[in-house]
Amino acid sequence: MSFLQILNENGEVNEALLKTVNLTNEDFLKLYKYMLITRVLDGWLLKLQRMGKVAIHAPNEGEEAVAVGTAYAAKPEDWFFPTYRELGLLVTRGMSIREILCRWLANKEDILKGHEFAIYGSKALHIVPTTTPIAVHLPSAVGFAHAAKIRKDKIVVLAYLSDGATSKGDFHEACNWAGVFKVPIVFVCRNNQYAISLHVSRQTASETLAIKAVAYGIKSMRVDGNDIIAVYKSAKEAIEMARNYEPVFIEYLTYRLGSHTTADDPKRYRSNEEVEFWRQKDPIKRFRNFLISNGIITEQEDQNLRKEIELMVEDEVKKALEIPPPPIEVIFEDVYSEIPWNLKEEMEEIIEDFRGS
Repeated sequence: MSFLQILNENGEVNEALLKTVNLTNEDFLKLYKYMLITRVLDGWLLKLQRMGKVAIHAPNEGEEAVAVGTAYAAKPEDWFFPTYRELGLLVTRGMSIREILCRWLANKEDILKGHEFAIYGSKALHIVPTTTPIAVHLPSAVGFAHAAKIRKDKIVVLAYLSDGATSKGDFHEACNWAGVFKVPIVFVCRNNQYAISLHVSRQTASETLAIKAVAYGIKSMRVDGNDIIAVYKSAKEAIEMARNYEPVFIEYLTYRLGSHTTADDPKRYRSNEEVEFWRQKDPIKRFRNFLISNGIITEQEDQNLRKEIELMVEDEVKKALEIPPPPIEVIFEDVYSEIPWNLKEEMEEIIEDFRGS
């Protein structure tokens, strides 16, 4: 199976392949900005967790290109079934930094009222809240895509998963259904080399992850997931194929530079040398080199942009931290259409105790 790469780790470009990508300099700068915002915001969410303000966080460092590139390739009417590591998807689709922070901080403005952690979604942006266990959302994503086909809605579903998810039964059931019924779906697989602490070489004997989907009659691709241009090109092509009812699976080779989550210690199962090897393939670093070497941005403009983003995100963090927590009664909401009398009594009792304390 071929492997798509347009930008190498030094930011040097394959000119012939670049000509096949319909992106302007303005598009390049947007993609770069989205990746920078994602990384800065990701760093703040990690800090906030260490400060005890956020329950848990799944770091995105090193994987920004996959979420940003695939989201940028989609149309407004398309739908997304993400995992807990697609922060760049939220940024690219237009979710405000304030809304993201409020969700993670579970404060009064949190749209989910603090009911879950590490989960997010937006009906307006067509982002479906996921579940924490891996792969269990994939059959639902396929069902959503099948319903769209029956309704003749010309939309595509992008379902995100990791390398570890390809060893789950939910993945195989989803692929089987998608292949049989030719539903408009793109499986976006981030092969970041680790299923928590288990390296991909110990997690599957398959030569590639992409080959798994071929068995179900699904067209598959392998792409450098740290190359934002290749990510965009492959996603754009896959989305258009899926819009014509040809499901696609894309394996994006990337690497999780940080921990699996803030509850994890990656030093226990991988070496610093391995991490540094992959750090040289950083998607933001290589794209920056491309932009500067091609005169799309100068060194000074890059520094100014980074400073502007850092100050903007920091300001949003300060504002979000000033928002109070949700009222105690939210723990009783969104369960029953009408709260039963016994729970109502309990709620009133708890509210009274809470105010008394």
